[in-house]
Amino acid sequence: MSSKETAAVSQLLALLESRYALRVLWALKDGHPQTFRLLQDSVGGITPNTLNTRIKELREAGLLNHGSDGYVVTTSGADLLKRLNDVQAFATKWVASQAKRPAK
Repeated sequence: MSSKETAAVSQLLALLESRYALRVLWALKDGHPQTFRLLQDSVGGITPNTLNTRIKELREAGLLNHGSDGYVVTTSGADLLKRLNDVQAFATKWVASQAKRPAK
């Protein structure tokens, strides 16, 4: 990986590592707009202040927009979520494998 590619990945991961950032995007993955309150409920456990901060960061990054019906992912946000769908398949398999492991 080139240094430019490494820097790009690092920048994206820094954004997504922010608390609840991925959850906010994931809550919008079905493409349906959500109001602030609905998004807060969808994410669960997030304070209004934190949600406002994440929304601002994700909007500045071009991954989230606010339309007349509420918050939605942008084309870039939808592309990222599409690429993260493999994480859902992996998580399902991983959780099942963890349940089968003997307790230590």
